[in-house]
Amino acid sequence: QVQLVESGGRLVQAGGSLRLSCVGSGGTFSTYAMGWFRQAPGKERDFVAALSWNGGNTMHADSVRGRFTISRDNAKNTLYLQMNSLKPEDTAVYYCAAGRGGDSKYGYDYWGQGTQVTVSS
Repeated sequence: QVQLVESGGRLVQAGGSLRLSCVGSGGTFSTYAMGWFRQAPGKERDFVAALSWNGGNTMHADSVRGRFTISRDNAKNTLYLQMNSLKPEDTAVYYCAAGRGGDSKYGYDYWGQGTQVTVSS
């Protein structure tokens, strides 16, 4: 079992950048595939990006490809999401997750509490 804590979310202007972090504890972080999802008010929790246990394989949603980059540092038990060229439609609560991987929320067993990202126009 692993506990996940996200940080880095804040208010930012459109066109700006943010880096989200997710620190894992209490389990073998490096053995899990990891993912980022986001949820806007009144909407479903959507896939953003995922990567394999060693970071060798990554995938990004079409809506963020070319703007967001997922990465991890297993020595620090930390997952990252670098977000560039932010748009107002990126506004959401961002969650990190650990599990088997993939672009479905059902592929993940452990979730953080989320961090709010707000992009102003």
